[in-house]
Amino acid sequence: MPVQQSHKSKSATRKRKAANRLKAIEVTTCTNCGAAVLPHRVCKKCGNYNGKQVITVKSDEQ
Repeated sequence: MPVQQSHKSKSATRKRKAANRLKAIEVTTCTNCGAAVLPHRVCKKCGNYNGKQVITVKSDEQ
């Protein structure tokens, strides 16, 4: 007797769902200071975005 068409084994389901895993966040480097920055965000270290000074950042030097 054949198996129903709607029946899927656990391994087949898990193989299909394995492709949907979350991907790591791609981090770029700041063109000004070289710090790691998320894409399309202002650099938290130097305050630059797209080659322009956008915000002023206080330094932690004591």
